[in-house]
Amino acid sequence: MAYISSVKKINHRWPAMAKHLSVKAVATVKLTVVGFFKNIGLSQGIDGISDVFCGNALLLELVSSQLDPRFGLESSEKQTVQGHAKLNIAKNKGDEAKYEAHLQVRENFGEVGAILVTNEHRKEMYLKDIVLDGLPQGPVKFYCNSWIASKHDNTEKRIFFTTKSYLPSQTPANLVGLREKDLQSLRGNGEGERKTYDRIYDYDAYNDLGDPDIKLELKRPVLGSDEHPYPRRCRTGRPPTKKDASSESRAIKFYVPRDEEFEDLKQITFSINVLDNVLHALIPALEAVISDPNLGFSDFKDIADLFNQGIKLSMKDQNSFNQMLPDLFKTKGILAFPTTQMMDRDEFAWFRDEEFARETLAGLNPYSIKLVTVITLPSSILYSLSSSMTNRNLMIKLFYHPLSRENIAELDNKRISMLSIGVSMDTPS
Repeated sequence: MAYISSVKKINHRWPAMAKHLSVKAVATVKLTVVGFFKNIGLSQGIDGISDVFCGNALLLELVSSQLDPRFGLESSEKQTVQGHAKLNIAKNKGDEAKYEAHLQVRENFGEVGAILVTNEHRKEMYLKDIVLDGLPQGPVKFYCNSWIASKHDNTEKRIFFTTKSYLPSQTPANLVGLREKDLQSLRGNGEGERKTYDRIYDYDAYNDLGDPDIKLELKRPVLGSDEHPYPRRCRTGRPPTKKDASSESRAIKFYVPRDEEFEDLKQITFSINVLDNVLHALIPALEAVISDPNLGFSDFKDIADLFNQGIKLSMKDQNSFNQMLPDLFKTKGILAFPTTQMMDRDEFAWFRDEEFARETLAGLNPYSIKLVTVITLPSSILYSLSSSMTNRNLMIKLFYHPLSRENIAELDNKRISMLSIGVSMDTPS
């Protein structure tokens, strides 16, 4: 009887091990294979060899939304299910690669609320999404769409949450700490110099407008201070200049949070530097249009033809461009720029008031938008113009017209705004 009693005590203290479920995780990685940038991504180099022979490319860790009483509030990262995702070459297609991992998850693990990702490559990778199959709650998809820095650059694990939304007061206790940690990684701590792989949205005043190290006369006041209020910029943390401690030294490349940078194709196609240094050098016809102010485009149709018809290249330019910028070629020998989504929907959308207002709000200086509070705009606008009757009549026609009842109602409801810009009206009459 004593023996049976001791067995019961042991069983009470150490319950039978929970059953495990086999969960398959598939991570989709977008390859950077745009022309001459293809050797920078995952297609070549040490990372490619590591994928084939080692397979330790991505470390995935599942986090339960349920709190484990054994670890308390710190259980989120202590009680995870880990597994390495390996490249599945058979499922690669186009510009995407598939990484698969098989995880053994306890049956009582609870609902998956987050996933931790570690990039064990030596270079960054663009993680599109992660799909989990085999869980009791059904397939779970994490929409990542973010650059994951190499652990050799940033040891911090990336955190992604499921699409299930919670009010702050209803967020599962096991996810609260991860939410705060992810938010803190975006805010930063206001210290250190920003690196290209950072995704910190910290802000600072404009203290890099001048260059006093070249000449003290090039020193500029700090915009965004109490003396000169101004919207903020992204903080970079660069060292101060040698001759002025209040001015920050300049850099060739401006810091932008990694996920805010242009995609490779967009960077190549629309970047001024690339157009000047690559297209400018290889296409004499386009070089003349860009550099000669007496040439240029005669009308909007010429601009549209760059997108619709493209530019016919010589055999020499064809060979050079076909190797460097293959995504810009629609047919053999024709260089065509991809149209924007806005122009695909409506060729003249840029000309409409709605699009103009949207671009102004999304622009660099939305503070130029001012609320109209009076029916008649101040006449000082007219007196500031030249004596040209053409300009005066134009301004009167634009600003001095009777308002309808609808306009007056919108004025009372504060729905009419004006754009305050400094544009010279001195046009030849």
